[in-house]
Amino acid sequence: MRPLEGLRVVDLTRVLSGPYCTMQLGDMGAEVIKVEAPGKGDDTRAFAPPYQGDQAAYFLSINRNKKSITLDMKSKAGKEVLWRLIDASDILVENFRPGAMARLGFGYEAVRKRKPAMVYASISGFGQTGPQKDRPGYDVIVQGEAGVMDITGPADGAPYKVGTAIGDLVSGLYSVQGILAALYAARVTGQGQHIDISMYEVVASLLTFNASIYFATGESPRRRGNEHPTIVPYETMQAADGWINLAVANDDLWQRFCKAAEATDLAADTRYAKAADRVRKRAELVPLVRALVKERTRDDWMARLEAAGVPAGAIRTVGEVCESDLLEARGMIAEMEHSSAGIVKAVKNAVQMSGTPLDAYAAPPQLGEHTREVLTGLLGYTAAEAEQLARDGVV
Repeated sequence: MRPLEGLRVVDLTRVLSGPYCTMQLGDMGAEVIKVEAPGKGDDTRAFAPPYQGDQAAYFLSINRNKKSITLDMKSKAGKEVLWRLIDASDILVENFRPGAMARLGFGYEAVRKRKPAMVYASISGFGQTGPQKDRPGYDVIVQGEAGVMDITGPADGAPYKVGTAIGDLVSGLYSVQGILAALYAARVTGQGQHIDISMYEVVASLLTFNASIYFATGESPRRRGNEHPTIVPYETMQAADGWINLAVANDDLWQRFCKAAEATDLAADTRYAKAADRVRKRAELVPLVRALVKERTRDDWMARLEAAGVPAGAIRTVGEVCESDLLEARGMIAEMEHSSAGIVKAVKNAVQMSGTPLDAYAAPPQLGEHTREVLTGLLGYTAAEAEQLARDGVV
């Protein structure tokens, strides 16, 4: 078994933060029923190219281990279908703008009144309350507003966003954390609760020591590119054919690095022998190290530094990671058979569990693939009633 088997999720999410949350729950064994608009579905079904077969690669990346039903939630009959689904479920996740679910008649208070045990998670850009609750929650907007972009990028250049949609993805993970905590609390209280996830607050929480620097000094940290404020050399270096990260975090590692680089003069230079001296003389030392690193290939450096016990890592392409021996050795690539996309590959859930392994991976669903199954098998509609709902455009 997987750890969340027996739980059912009403998935009213789309795009990234919510679907990433519900995919995690599905990986852990919950039955996730994704509710999509008839004829259109999740917005990411159209986030293409690239396609795999006739499916958007974006959609395929965050919707495995789910069932899809189509439903017009604004219609009277559609609302009845959704209420039946809520009655049969344990968790509801939504990422509409604040107030949208209440206007549909499915806000937290309405759901709690009908099903007090429901764990109800809402993900939005700036939270369900407060002066900015109505702002849209796009990842790049939140990364900028919450300070991450101001500390990302070159010291003398423009601020950069993080290369992956960190605001969306970490908000999805925080949502899972909140849901699991609420489920545990419900074992004692018998009551569900509302989980309010603000992408802005999620990204602000990632500032950690940067926020601590400000609280301690009253000064905002500045962008430093890839350099470390108090360790030198501890940054990205260009090799002859690629890039590496170098982490020379103490004096012993400095001597080890110099030996691996065959830089005896540098090793003997007392100006750089101590960590504090290397920080003070950053401007003159880093160019020397860069010149050394540029002399050899990435793989040559990786072999030398590993043999010397110096922490280092290659800057690898996404393709290299997806084809890496490490992921293969750890069994971290899922291969899922899809009816129109063929074999869909994805990186598995990163949680490794010894007793209840996350070892079942089903391909993302076609739009409405499970509508009839859910209506007749779970919600009690007859086949004739399901067909009538289809003819009426409800599903």
